[in-house]
Amino acid sequence: MKQLLIIISFSFTVFSCQREDPLHVDDIPGLGGDTWVKTPLDQWLYDSITIPYNISIKYKWDQFELEINKTLVPPMEEKIIPAMRSLKKVWIEPYITEAGRVFFNKYSPKFFILAGSANWNIDGSVTLGTADDGRKVMLYELNEFRNKSMPGYTSADTGVLKQMFWVMEHEFTHILDQNVRRPVEFDAISAGFYTSDWINTSTMEARRDGVISAYALSRNYEDFAEMVSIMLTEGKSGFDAIVNSITETSIRGTTPEVAKARLRQKEQLVVNYFKDAWNIDFYSLQTRKRQAIVEEMY
Repeated sequence: MKQLLIIISFSFTVFSCQREDPLHVDDIPGLGGDTWVKTPLDQWLYDSITIPYNISIKYKWDQFELEINKTLVPPMEEKIIPAMRSLKKVWIEPYITEAGRVFFNKYSPKFFILAGSANWNIDGSVTLGTADDGRKVMLYELNEFRNKSMPGYTSADTGVLKQMFWVMEHEFTHILDQNVRRPVEFDAISAGFYTSDWINTSTMEARRDGVISAYALSRNYEDFAEMVSIMLTEGKSGFDAIVNSITETSIRGTTPEVAKARLRQKEQLVVNYFKDAWNIDFYSLQTRKRQAIVEEMY
């Protein structure tokens, strides 16, 4: 998703004045770049993420990297290595296995910014992650991260864990889509269903109209990213279960048979896109990612 930078222009009156006292300049923190003594955490991130994948991770707090009008908190340092190790296993390694390191290092975002809390919007929705022009990704809710290797892990933690994987797959799909556009046929399947009022629709109701999630109703390119991310995180059997769960006619009059057919059409277009645009066997990628998720969560 692209963020829009608004530049406001001001007019200035230029005038000269005399000053006899020497100019006093205060030190401005951060003006020359952030510096600190590297810790074992910094070294791990450098050795495990930056060197092999050319991805820089920023976890030290900088409000101006985020939305200055939001109340957010920094990530807990003890969460960062487990979270990044999981992301490496689930997101990075399957792509490299299926498509190669050259592909991944070329298209992956190069700068990650981590926040500890969720990013709440005024309409009640939550922003779980954003991608800025394919270069920078913001990930939220790191403080809620826990996988099965960490003390106190319960089945309730699987939702937060899967959410992080879903966000990363979703944002990376946007990057791929911006480089090689999704099939135009995909946009036509649910044309007329996309709405800015998606927040007032449940995911189950969206599926009854052949749209994979409530958020997918917001725009056609979000629908595409949602299809890819949900298919990858749920796996083939999980996606099949979602399709087969549609048993009622929607409030718009879409029958279960039509809704299922729409989702199957979108599934096939996703599979074709990955093969035609990137020479990636989507089902093989899906199997690898789902297996990695199972190992992290169950």
